[in-house]
Amino acid sequence: MSGTPAATRLRDRLRSGPPVVGTFVKLPALESIDLVKSIGFDVAAVDGEHSQLDESAILALLRHGAALGLPMLVRTPTRDAGVINRMLEAGAAGIQLSTLRSRGDRDAMVSATRYAPDGTRSVSLAHPGADYSGIPLVQYLERSKAFPLLIGQIETATTDDPLPEILEGLDAAFIGTTDLSVDLGRPGKLDDERIRARVSEIAAAAARASAALGAWVATADALASLRGRGLRYVLVGSDVQLLRAGLAGVLAAARQALS
Repeated sequence: MSGTPAATRLRDRLRSGPPVVGTFVKLPALESIDLVKSIGFDVAAVDGEHSQLDESAILALLRHGAALGLPMLVRTPTRDAGVINRMLEAGAAGIQLSTLRSRGDRDAMVSATRYAPDGTRSVSLAHPGADYSGIPLVQYLERSKAFPLLIGQIETATTDDPLPEILEGLDAAFIGTTDLSVDLGRPGKLDDERIRARVSEIAAAAARASAALGAWVATADALASLRGRGLRYVLVGSDVQLLRAGLAGVLAAARQALS
């Protein structure tokens, strides 16, 4: 496994390498992480917003992914610094904040993920990233200058502050396609003119802020509606969704074979 921090590896890929492809993990099952890793996804995004995962389950998934050398992100709706700190200490390579609307939201996320003087994150060595106090504080702080990846999820028709200002300093702007389509009154219609216009606004703002552009799609086929946008980070479906699709396919094939 590379000695380069996972956040740095992902950041380099977002800037110049092949696009990062991952999926959401919603089940409290280590097997989901095993499969994401073995299949060859670039990243797993643990879903702390739209799942039944409690904090202990999220932390267990993060620890398992980190142990496997799989870059792990967490989607979370919270700006709570204590919660974010525990996720990072468990091995999250980055935080994906949902429904980013303002500079204040962005500033809270940045501050919660960086130690002084760059932020207000509380310092401890009693976690795996510091080898449970096995390395000196100064060495740990130096290593921590490879900041966690920061992703802002844009999923509303409007924001409180101009988009380029909100995205400034973030690694990626992530289009929350489902909420965005609903907020614009076009549920699931990614090819609708109003949605295309908003996606163009987000893409332009991301370029101005030097942030990579990301998005969620239900299936790889849906990427056609976002072609030409310069996507660098894509999450396709989730473990729950893909499990359902696989089981439905098996059932249909079995019934067909028995008919």
